[in-house]
Amino acid sequence: MTPSKDISRLIEIMAALRAPKTGCPWDVEQDFSTIAPYTIEEAYEVADAIARGDLDDLRDELGDLLLQVVYHARMAEEAGEFTFGDVVQAITTKMIRRHPHVFGDEKARSAGMAKGMWEKIKAEEKAEKRQARLDRGLDPEDNGKGFLDSVPVALPALTRALKLQEKAARVGFDWSEAAPILDKIEEEIGELREALAKGDTASIKDEFGDMLFAVVNLGRHLKLDSEAALSGTNEKFRSRFHYVELALEKSGNTLENAGLAEMEALWQEAKRVK
Repeated sequence: MTPSKDISRLIEIMAALRAPKTGCPWDVEQDFSTIAPYTIEEAYEVADAIARGDLDDLRDELGDLLLQVVYHARMAEEAGEFTFGDVVQAITTKMIRRHPHVFGDEKARSAGMAKGMWEKIKAEEKAEKRQARLDRGLDPEDNGKGFLDSVPVALPALTRALKLQEKAARVGFDWSEAAPILDKIEEEIGELREALAKGDTASIKDEFGDMLFAVVNLGRHLKLDSEAALSGTNEKFRSRFHYVELALEKSGNTLENAGLAEMEALWQEAKRVK
């Protein structure tokens, strides 16, 4: 087996890895649920390479993410459901269908630019998917029967909160402006204080979640993505903490041996320069 730029080689490699008798024991015993966490992790690593502007890493991480797609498709093929080629056909069909203003004839291009066409096409796709599930004897409401049930459970919690709020807002269930949400956040903080005072672990967790949900709602009204905002703060914290680490190292000290007062002084110094 030799490396290749042809996608068929990657498909062949995955088939060999999954071969019951001659494949890799670890790969053979995996299923969709055990591989799913790796798929999510690889997507994050792609995003990380982009954030760092490291194109060498991006090339490698995109390969790792592609491997995940091939892995899932291989398991589906073994189950007699679909192949990698079916995955490619599905997405190419979707892209062509959703962009009539690019791929259609002159009439279709004109219609494709019309307001609401995107939602119309998606509605048609949903109806077709529903019928396909009915034809297979499956529950047509594959992702739940509620209005918000189409928002994936596996999304990061902050992102899922945003998606849930955005969808609820489409039918008018929303704050009219940002200011009242600040009052809501303060209300939730008050309820969290009460839970802390009672020492009720379950209530503390519940009220803390309510507070976070309200903060995400405020971010949405401020046109801010909470996941992205927190990601920026995480990096800022990492950078400043590394400044403290390096400063201690230069003075012959370590994080383990330094006292809180010394680290706090260096932290304030890091805030002035970073």
